[in-house]
Parts: sequence; C-alpha cells; structure tokens
Amino acid sequence: MDPLPWLRHYDPGVPATIGTYPQRTLLDYIDDALRERPDAPAVLFKGRRIGWRALADQSDAFACALAAMGVTRGDRVAVLLPNCPQFFVVEWAVWKLGATLVPLNPIYSEDELVGPMTTSRPKVIVTLSTFYDRVKGAQRRVPGVAHVVSTSIKEWLPPMLRAVFTLVLEKKGGHRPTLRDGDRTLPSLVAAYRGQRPTVARPGTDDDALLLMSGGTTGTPKAVRVHHHALVMTGLQFRAWMRDVLPEWEGSYCLPLPLFHTYGATGVQSACAIGHNPVVLIPNPRDLNDLVKTIEWAKPAIFCGVPTLYNALLNHPRVASRKADFASMRACVSGAAPLLAETRKRFTDLTGARIVEGYAMTESNLVSVVWPLKGPEKQGSVGIPIPDCRVKVVDADDPTRELPPGEVGEILLHGPQLMKGYYNPAPDADQMLHVHADGRTWLHTADLGYLDEDHFLFIVDRKKDLIKMNGMQVWPREIEEALAKHPHVQEAGVRGFPDAARGEVAVAFVVPRAGKTVTEGELRDWCKQHLAPFKVPARVVFKTELPKSMIGKVLRRFLTEEPVAP
Repeated sequence: MDPLPWLRHYDPGVPATIGTYPQRTLLDYIDDALRERPDAPAVLFKGRRIGWRALADQSDAFACALAAMGVTRGDRVAVLLPNCPQFFVVEWAVWKLGATLVPLNPIYSEDELVGPMTTSRPKVIVTLSTFYDRVKGAQRRVPGVAHVVSTSIKEWLPPMLRAVFTLVLEKKGGHRPTLRDGDRTLPSLVAAYRGQRPTVARPGTDDDALLLMSGGTTGTPKAVRVHHHALVMTGLQFRAWMRDVLPEWEGSYCLPLPLFHTYGATGVQSACAIGHNPVVLIPNPRDLNDLVKTIEWAKPAIFCGVPTLYNALLNHPRVASRKADFASMRACVSGAAPLLAETRKRFTDLTGARIVEGYAMTESNLVSVVWPLKGPEKQGSVGIPIPDCRVKVVDADDPTRELPPGEVGEILLHGPQLMKGYYNPAPDADQMLHVHADGRTWLHTADLGYLDEDHFLFIVDRKKDLIKMNGMQVWPREIEEALAKHPHVQEAGVRGFPDAARGEVAVAFVVPRAGKTVTEGELRDWCKQHLAPFKVPARVVFKTELPKSMIGKVLRRFLTEEPVAP
C-alpha cells in the first residue's frame, strides 16, 4: 500500500517536502526586498502602490516610539485595524523589538474586546480612529494597557482620495476622536522618531510573532502562539503549491479576508513577503463596488474569499453583465464553508481561474489540505495535504485507532509549524496537541470527516454540532447543503435544539433569495426528496440574514428561533 497516496495528485514541480527550512524570519525576507528592489510595491491600497522602503522606514520610526513607551522583548502590542498599510507598519515595528503582535477583530464590541485583552495583556493598542472610544472603554477594564495609539484610514490614501475623505467623510464618520490620557496618533509618533532605527536584537525563529484569537473546540476565544519560524514554513509551503501562479516579484494577491485571521496573517502575508509579491488590501469586502473597482485596477493573480463573497460578486451588476474585468486572476481560493458547484462554475467561466478549496485551523498555523491547482477536482472535498503536512482520521472516541478510507471520524493534522500552544491559557483550555505512537505531534481538530482512497479529505461537520435525534446522528452540514441547492434559498444554517420526545431536533434557518418566496412546507418537502427522513428539519425559520464571523462563516451557536417573515 502506498504510504503517501496523495503525492500522486501533486501538480508537476510541487515537491513532496520543502527539505530543510531556513533559519530565518519574515523580517529577513523583507530585508532582502529592501536590498534588491526597495521601491517595488509591497502593498496595493485604494489606488496607491506602496513600496517596501516606505513601510520599512515608518516601521523603524514606530519601533523606536514603542521602545520609548516601554515595549521590550516578549511584550505584546495589539492592533484593532481593518486591512490597511498601517497593519504592516505596526507589525514590523513590533517584530523589530522582539515583541508579539496581537491582531483583534475590529467588529468586536467593548465587552468582546475585554476578554482577548485580558488574556494577552498588551502594553499598547493601535486602533483605527473610529474604534478609539470603544478601545478606551475596554482599556479601563483591563489592567496594564498603558497606551492607545490612534490612526486614520486616510493616512495612506492617494492625494485626491485623501482630500475628498477629509472634506466629505472624516468629521461625520467619527474619524476625529478626541484623544485623552496622553494618547498619540501614529503619524505624530512616526514623525517624532523619523530617521531613527531600533537598536535591539531581532527576534529568533522560536520567538512568538503573533497571538491569534481562536475559539478552539469550545467557542471561547483563546490566544494561539504563532512563532516566527512557523510563518516562514507556512509561506514556503504556500509558495510551493502556488509556484506557477505567483512567481517571485510578479503578480499580486488580493486579500479581502481580514489580516487578523490565520489565512491572511500566516498564509498570504508570509507567502508574499518571501516572494516579494504585493498584497492587495481590501479594508471592507462588503463594499462590493470598491472591491470590483480594486480588482480591475490591481489586476491580482490570486484572489481569496468565502462562498458568500463569491456569490455576492457574481450578483454585482458589473460582474453579472460581464463588464468587470477579472481576467488577471490565475487562481482563486475558497474556504470557511463548502462552495456550491454552480458558484464555482459561474466564477470560473467568468475569470478562467480555477477555484481551489482548502481546510486548516488557527491552531495549525495553516498546516493544511487544499485542492491541487491542476489535478483532480473532487466536489465536496477540501483537498490533499500540502508539502510536509499530514492528515489522518481517527475514531472519535479512541484516537489511537486510525480509520480506513470512507469511515467518518475526527480529523487530525500534523506539520512542522503547529502552534506551540495557547498563551496564558485558562486551566480548562483545550488540550488539542498530542504526541502519538508514530512520534509525531498531532492537532486534534474536533472536526469530523473522512478520507477517500486517494487521501482527499471530506469534511462532515463539527464534533460539537452533531445532532442526536432518537439515537440517530444528524450532521447540520448535510441539511445546509441540501437547502442551499433550492433555487429560492440564498443561504441556510442548521443547529440542534432540545426536544422532550426525541432528545434533539434539527432546526433550519433560511434566508430566501431576493425577490423569491418559499414556504416552510416547500422546504421540508424539498429536504424529503434529498435526505433520509430522520434528517429532515423539524422546523424552518426564515431570516433576513444569518449571524456570521468576519470571514463569512455562519455562526450556528447564535442562530435563534425568533422568526422573520420570508
């Protein structure tokens, strides 16, 4: 039996292993760019091309400002920013001091910020000006947060757009907060230390680079430790997989997914820093007009998104009428949820680019499986392991028993860049990392799925979302996929609710397509045609929208039964 059957499906030229990973950090690759082509674009943002030198100079100055604030090696600095150039300025500055960056979700409320801030205890928080008052409210509730630095979205806009923003949007949009407690703005601090460079030693490869917030297997946010070498490993694996569509210095990567999420933070930025490819930053992917305009201007080689974003783009008037020019795209990546075959076909017909699906976790630092760019397309699969990564499926109750192809169990991931654990974990934090009999450390994902004979992975559902009705196992994802195929359904989410007679029942939450009507009875009849009788949802609740994470994943735990008329 072939011990590594997935290698047969690698694209030509993709190596089975990267070999020895260089003992470098992303700062070393940034230094390479500064020596070779300092004025080449590192970031494309709102019609402006921003070079490596421009970002590096500001990060040097801000590193000196942070040092003056008392930030030293091992300290944490948090950012509450959308995708914007300031994210890289702050991140590089933090790294140059040997400190750790803590990216936080910009849509978090004050209450939601308190938990991550209490866990990570940053000395400084850099926030977009519109979030300043929210951060100050959280700061009062978390000891040790000494400084808040404010920055405006306009600071890196091109001159004409910046002037319009200042005259029309800045004041009424809450972009001019009144700073207090001695807080400063990012531009004033950069100006105060312009031309200076930090003198402390750079971080080592084993030092923490990022703390990324994750729900783990419980839904309670925890801080995942991402070390510097993990970013390099992930970037090299990513580049090996995408080698034909993202050559060094050539082509850009469009990033509408947030930089606080593992895909952008560990995957895209690492691959682009190593290959010196510019990142196209999208601050608000819900602004579809801006997104379409940016794609046409930047002409990215690779685009990434989630199914809801691909659907939204296809329904945009310029895209639907084929007036938008997306021909530059050579590959697209989709994750977070299954992509319907019809959506894939329509987007591929439009761009000529293949959409590949993948799977990873924050805790895995993008140890992942993904479709090959040119190999087999297995609908419903999320792909095969990339170089130096492994996946296996084990009995959900006995992880020592590896399951044969076709049997559903818990998915385990292995790779050299797995997290080192959680930072400042609570006593009851998940223990997701385990050393197995093979001597490898495996990440227990709490996701359920199976492998086929070619080692392609198929996700079934989350272990904790399993619905047990009359002793039968019901997977929410199966019902969601069946409902999503109905021509009048835009999106669906399913979760279980307690039931006195049956233990649990499945309840479906459905958003109808615009201008379409559908009844609960029609959808239940539709499910009866496509699912076993015990999987048919007991109720269908209509909604105008479903609760989602920042990357567009439906948050099942927030689905509630208050109905909204369809």
